[in-house]
Amino acid sequence: MTTSIPDPIAAGLRRGWHVIDASTIDRDVHLEADAVIVGTGAGGGMTAEILSEAGLRVVMIEEGPLRSSSDFHMLEREAYPLLYQSSAARQTKDKGITILQGRNVGGSTTVNWTSSFRTPPETLAYWRDRFGLATYAPEFLDPWFELVERRLSIHPWEVPPNENNAVLGRGAKKLGIPTAVIPRNVKGCWNLGYCGMGCPTNAKQSMLVTTIPSALDRGAVLVHHARAERFTLSGDDVSGLTCSALEPGDEKNRPYQITVTARAYVAAAGSIGTPALLLRSQIPNPHRRLGVRTFLHPVVLSAAVMPETVNGFSGAPQSIYSDHFLHTQPIDGPIGYKLEVPPIHPLLAAVTMPGFGDTGSKQMADFANTQVIIALMRDGFNDASPGGDVQLRHDHSPVLNYDITPYVWDGMRRSLLTMAEIQFAAGAKTVMPVHESARPYRTWNEAKGAIAELPMEILRCRVVSAHVMGGCAMGNDEHDAVVSGAGRHHFAGNLYVFDGSIFPTSLGVNPQLSIYGIVARNANELAASLTGKPLGRRIV
Repeated sequence: MTTSIPDPIAAGLRRGWHVIDASTIDRDVHLEADAVIVGTGAGGGMTAEILSEAGLRVVMIEEGPLRSSSDFHMLEREAYPLLYQSSAARQTKDKGITILQGRNVGGSTTVNWTSSFRTPPETLAYWRDRFGLATYAPEFLDPWFELVERRLSIHPWEVPPNENNAVLGRGAKKLGIPTAVIPRNVKGCWNLGYCGMGCPTNAKQSMLVTTIPSALDRGAVLVHHARAERFTLSGDDVSGLTCSALEPGDEKNRPYQITVTARAYVAAAGSIGTPALLLRSQIPNPHRRLGVRTFLHPVVLSAAVMPETVNGFSGAPQSIYSDHFLHTQPIDGPIGYKLEVPPIHPLLAAVTMPGFGDTGSKQMADFANTQVIIALMRDGFNDASPGGDVQLRHDHSPVLNYDITPYVWDGMRRSLLTMAEIQFAAGAKTVMPVHESARPYRTWNEAKGAIAELPMEILRCRVVSAHVMGGCAMGNDEHDAVVSGAGRHHFAGNLYVFDGSIFPTSLGVNPQLSIYGIVARNANELAASLTGKPLGRRIV
């Protein structure tokens, strides 16, 4: 199917892009640049384009592989091992939360579900009040969001929702719960529904097909299959970056290194990768703020069997949402939650749903009629929701320790009730919270009583996440924060963090547009600093 679709990556390679596959090198490599960027996801990709367009020499380091639309075949068995951290099975230290994160050129933007929201005003207000981030206000950030939205074709989805999303809209409407249409970063979308496996038509405006090709066309260097091991410090500045070349399949180190010397060092490896890199590098951390306050939007799920066919694998994966339960209490009161739906593909469904044997067989027999709603907890706005902390294993690989507190469990139980009521209101035959102790319930009253008694414990209630945030929180006070509001490290003068790890709390919305807009502003400031002159215009 994809043979007639232009492949911008293959075309760029033919044009002579400077791309190094570290899995094939046979000697050590040393590179010099104005700026080296670790990570090519939302933060790294945006930074690479801006700095390159400002005329600066840029090197991009990516742990995962460079793949393109020619490699994306809408197959779970191919996509998860190829494009995700730990083959889409990354977990928290206690195995209680499964985390979906991209690991490829383009990062999670290559595999996310395209939902694009600006940072909510109430979240920005909390940041200003609690962390002194005075310029984090809509009047300062909206111009950057507008530029990024034009750059990445972000707009509300204009096609009718698929049935999976329509159920959320219908059920919520019957209960008087407001919903809205999700903005997506797509151009010419075929409405296939396989965004999570890499877009085979290049409709999704990920970093893979937008900013990274733009940077490479301007002379940037991309090194993939290269793991950033550590920064070297000389005095108060970073003086070098050392990376290991990786085997292409099993992520093992090869006997070669890539070293980079630059004027500025940008960490954009995500909210687990970036804190881990700084911890390995022993970057000064006198107040022990590095790696802590890492947030997840922990997600619980509710599955329904509908009388009509749903085919939740087909069509735009996320197009309807509700923020109603983010606004029914104060932001620092009982935890609020956002309602969305996920795409439903067989492999992911089979490993997420509880039960096995005859139970699992029955669930898969109902697969075409299965509808799922998810609730994302807005963590980090209350002292009872402190988030997790990134730690290093004995081999220096990262792991996230995240305890779900009773405060968060309370929100999860309330959201399971909400989702079940919405699904019954939409006509569900049965509803089952995704929980080991649950079973399919045939009425709202039956479900309401059962959910109230469910033991809310890890490994019994299934919890997942695709939004890792924090760990290198920004703030004006170096006692409470790792970096400034501009992303500059408080103790290493030429080290910058340009990804979602700088968020001091979660967001309450899917994070990619917040990362794009905030990083665009900070990368423009960095470009002006490195060039030694005003840019004359905003580069996005």
